[in-house]
Amino acid sequence: MNNAIFNMERPVNEHAMDYAPGCKERKALNSELTRMSNEVIDIPLIIDGKEVRTGDTGKIAMPHDHQHVLANYHKAGEKEVKMAINAALKAHTEWSSFSWVERVSINLKIAELVAKKYRFVMNAATMLGQGKNAYQAEIDAACETIDFLRYNAWFTSEIYKLQPNSQSGVINRTEYRPLEGFIFTVSPFNFTAIGSNLNLAPVVMGNTVVWKPSSTSLLSNYYLMKIYKEAGVPDGVINFLPGSGSLISKTVLEHRDFTGIHFTGSTGTFNGIWKTITENIRTYKSYPRIVGETGGKDFIFVHSSADPQEVAVAIVRGAFEYQGQKCSAASRAYIPESLWTDIKNRMGEMISRITVGDVNEFSHFMNAVIDEKSFDNIMGTIGYAKKSNDAEVIFGGNGEKSKGYFIEPTVILTKDPHFKTMEEEIFGPVMTIYVYKDKDFEATLKICDQTSPYALTGSVFAKDREALNHACRILRYAAGNMYFNDKPSGAVVGQQPFGGARGSGTNDKSGSFLNLLRWTSPRTIKETLIPPTEFTYPFMKEDRCH
Repeated sequence: MNNAIFNMERPVNEHAMDYAPGCKERKALNSELTRMSNEVIDIPLIIDGKEVRTGDTGKIAMPHDHQHVLANYHKAGEKEVKMAINAALKAHTEWSSFSWVERVSINLKIAELVAKKYRFVMNAATMLGQGKNAYQAEIDAACETIDFLRYNAWFTSEIYKLQPNSQSGVINRTEYRPLEGFIFTVSPFNFTAIGSNLNLAPVVMGNTVVWKPSSTSLLSNYYLMKIYKEAGVPDGVINFLPGSGSLISKTVLEHRDFTGIHFTGSTGTFNGIWKTITENIRTYKSYPRIVGETGGKDFIFVHSSADPQEVAVAIVRGAFEYQGQKCSAASRAYIPESLWTDIKNRMGEMISRITVGDVNEFSHFMNAVIDEKSFDNIMGTIGYAKKSNDAEVIFGGNGEKSKGYFIEPTVILTKDPHFKTMEEEIFGPVMTIYVYKDKDFEATLKICDQTSPYALTGSVFAKDREALNHACRILRYAAGNMYFNDKPSGAVVGQQPFGGARGSGTNDKSGSFLNLLRWTSPRTIKETLIPPTEFTYPFMKEDRCH
């Protein structure tokens, strides 16, 4: 079966189900929500395919009902981290020798299992454990996870097609080797799909990984591990280590065979990891690949030619979907004075119709933020704005955590374009707006570019094409993903490869072949068909032309 050239067709993005009232998908999802809500499961470590229980446990609770425990999970200690590293290194030999066709076949089986057999399990786990509504869970845990798997399989086939030219008498080829060692993957709470892709992008290229999942996304991540097993991922290829990030990182980053990190999380944490890698650089067998997507302070910039209704919708959706807990969520906006009153009124009308509550009640646009620490940080920031002379809270501003971590959609209006909430990442349902004079369009674009250390996503609204182009030039390095006349969130695999620069990460573009290339160490092989048998060259012979 290995004597055929296998070609993959470019995949089509997975269609999102809408869960409209009365449809069978809604009934199936509700059934799974009920089942999952009525049990408390035990989540072990998974090392070399085996369940490991340490007895050092934590609890997973619903963000919208924090007294309701969904699972107890076991935490890794130094001993278990070393076991996971050894398992990954042992599995590397066999997995790296698998045909790429076999690896992508497993990827595609995982995609089919998520799409058909476990779609409602993954969505329900993401809703209950991570506080997403049905639609946000569908486009993440189902659609984006599936898209990553299918597109990465196709990208892999396209990468292996990239071969050098061969001249007469010589055969040249490039071998895309996996990295030598193990990959450390660190995933966030906010996207189940990211947890999947951080692992399976290196894995599909023949690497093995040690995975530190976020403690607040463990429910969905554990179900992913079970799906990987069912799909045929060999033992030891992915090792699942819940627990303390600092403890796990310390052991991993000291190991000689650490060869790369695939990270999504805070800029501060990533900076600390990078510093530790630098301090340990003499320890490693190879220079590690450092790939990370970190913070954002994503903007919406509005020109006077923009449509006020389109802008208002973009602000409300961009800032408040999933409670503003997306890396790409709109967090600051620059609006011309001539449009401000109209946009404010339209925004206010929409916000007045937003309800915040339980994920089981599908009518809610917003749900709870992830945990108490996040709630307290967000409310502290809102409180700072309320007390400031340079800002006022014009919509929302209240929170309640007695049962769930609920915060109203909040809009702050500031007179200072460098106000704290215009510059610092909040990761919650808070939008800060600065109103500029229409004549200061270009000057304000420069302020937008220079205000924040981040450069993840941004959008520009204008009907005037020249204004769009001008803004795009000035904001060239302000965002790795730029949107014209749309909210700055919702990147689709294979359509808008995702990643930012500056303080937002290494911009290695997940959802494209670029990310997969980072997990390879190419080897060029030249074969000479008839080697020379004399060391001299023709130019060395006596010149008989004269």
